[in-house]
Amino acid sequence: MSEPEAVALAVQAGATVFSGEKSTLVQTGPRPPVPGGSGLEQLRRAAAALERADPDVVVAGAVPFDLTRPGSLRLGPARTAPGPLPLPLPGARGQVTVARSRPVPPPSGYADAVRAGLAQIRAGRVDKVVLARTLQLEALDDWSIPDLLSELVSRNPSATALAVPLDDPADRQARWLVGATPELLLRRRGPSVLLRPMAGSIPRSPEPDEDIRRSDALLTSDKDRREHRFVVDAVVEALSPFCRTITAPEPELVATPAVWHLATRITALLNDTATTSVDLVAALHPTPAVGGSPRKAALEVIGEVEGLDRGCYAGAVGWQDVHGDGEWVVAVRCAEVKGRTLRIFAGAGIVEGSDPDAEVVETAAKMRTVLDAATSR
Repeated sequence: MSEPEAVALAVQAGATVFSGEKSTLVQTGPRPPVPGGSGLEQLRRAAAALERADPDVVVAGAVPFDLTRPGSLRLGPARTAPGPLPLPLPGARGQVTVARSRPVPPPSGYADAVRAGLAQIRAGRVDKVVLARTLQLEALDDWSIPDLLSELVSRNPSATALAVPLDDPADRQARWLVGATPELLLRRRGPSVLLRPMAGSIPRSPEPDEDIRRSDALLTSDKDRREHRFVVDAVVEALSPFCRTITAPEPELVATPAVWHLATRITALLNDTATTSVDLVAALHPTPAVGGSPRKAALEVIGEVEGLDRGCYAGAVGWQDVHGDGEWVVAVRCAEVKGRTLRIFAGAGIVEGSDPDAEVVETAAKMRTVLDAATSR
């Protein structure tokens, strides 16, 4: 059996998959869920379980945006292979027909939420708040997780494509988190830690000259650089108790097919290699890239004005091995899938100077990552 066929069978059997430019991790077979009433408790129990696990066992899955809610982490053997998920995956079912689409909230309602967020900023309650919205698609047939995953990999080669079961993967009506995220929360290898937070973005243009103009405008935008700075400062502050050196240079431009982003490549060295990737996730998540600043007040504002159950959207998704090494990404450019329903999420960081109508356009551009993969085959 070829490697693509083996991976395809694993995906079709309900494997947890993380596919990046440099490597792909697939967790298959029996993999019991990590118990716990909250994502934070599950992270801690996962780390403890790995201390007693066989060398080929990893914990893999997702913790939610709100760490007081339960996530989906599973313990089990995994294999890694160099490069992204092998394509094409055999056995693709082809186009799914969308019968109905519904934005929640509608664009005008999201613009109103942005205005409410700006009012809280001007009142001095928060400096930044990230607000999300969704687009719900109902298809005539069940969505195929292997099809969605393979489309996301092929269309977003520089992203981390993911498929994570949120319920028992043997259940045909299980919920899944699928996506192709450009944002690395952290990668831990021994004492070395790499992070690449993103904040500040602008939709891309199909016209090359206009696309360059937009990228230049983003790089020099006072509003977007302020938004980005909140994230970098918070990440550095959260890392400081664990690290002896932290380097955070000036932000750079990162392009996805749909959006330009500001990103900062942060590197750090741990004080103690007993600090695992799971420990760092618990300390860092959620960053102001998906929540806001100050964290506590921003989360309160999100609860008051957003009106969504984010679930594992904007959560932390990834894996850790028995040595404490691991890789975790931020669950953006993602959707929750259940049967015939596909719920696409997108969010935008709101700071003083944000324009409600522009944030509607930006979130629509971000939704295109999953929307194009789902509907353009």
